[in-house]
Amino acid sequence: MNEIPGDDTMQEQTFYEQVGGEETFRRLVRHFYEGVAEDPLLRPMYPEEDLGPAEERLALFLMQYWGGPRTYSDHRGHPRLRMRHAPFVVDQAAHDAWLRHMRAALDGLGLAPEHEAQLWRYLTYAAASMVNTAG
Repeated sequence: MNEIPGDDTMQEQTFYEQVGGEETFRRLVRHFYEGVAEDPLLRPMYPEEDLGPAEERLALFLMQYWGGPRTYSDHRGHPRLRMRHAPFVVDQAAHDAWLRHMRAALDGLGLAPEHEAQLWRYLTYAAASMVNTAG
């Protein structure tokens, strides 16, 4: 996109658009699930044999959250993240493992520092809010 002097197009873009849209979020989530697939603590939290459906759900959720298409809600309704995670023991160790894989995935994107920091703030908040078990 060519920026025209005096044009506020860049400010009107959503975070989703600013960071590269669908392709960026799909790369983030794909790399994240590559780590989860090998993680003995997190992998059992994904009952499906194939992590593909979980990867798709997270990608669609993050794209929608950051201003992309509303495909997640169109197919799954309100996110209800705490409710959807309630059947699983999400303790500090799971929190830390989740963030470790997400950090590696985020680092692989090469985002601008301000975008990386904004996304990381959200991810750390989201991870903390999913903890449902002490210990």
